[in-house]
Amino acid sequence: MAHQIILFVLFLVCSFLPGIVGGRFMPDAWYASLQKPSFNPPGWVFAPVWTLLYLLMGISAWLVWKRGGWAGTGLALGVFAVHLVVNGMWTWFFFGLHRPDLAMANVVVMWGMIVAIIILFARHSVPAAILMIPYLAWVSFACVLNLYVWILNRPV
Repeated sequence: MAHQIILFVLFLVCSFLPGIVGGRFMPDAWYASLQKPSFNPPGWVFAPVWTLLYLLMGISAWLVWKRGGWAGTGLALGVFAVHLVVNGMWTWFFFGLHRPDLAMANVVVMWGMIVAIIILFARHSVPAAILMIPYLAWVSFACVLNLYVWILNRPV
């Protein structure tokens, strides 16, 4: 039981790492100067949404591990781990490098990885796959938002 609790906490911590690392690159004067679409949410929305999503991701990954252990879920959890790196890179591309174009390519890759994760997780735990659906929905919205910001601010 203690082993499961420790791993649960580990999965949660790992899921929050992209947000912790991404926190180094916050919206700045450059971001404030960008043209944004009318459906751009207010800044205060992002922290609670991402907190909930990272929590759901950690629970989801733990449920997969709990069902099959490390040996039985290696591919699913491996893709999940790589996707956490891709997730964290978006903030660096967008806010760190001020490159909505690179961020757009990144978020498209991330979207595809989330779809793959949902499929892989469903093989081990349907509830785990379902917990990833809000994340897919938010990243789908992020794709559209990123695209609009990129288009609205491209040099002419």
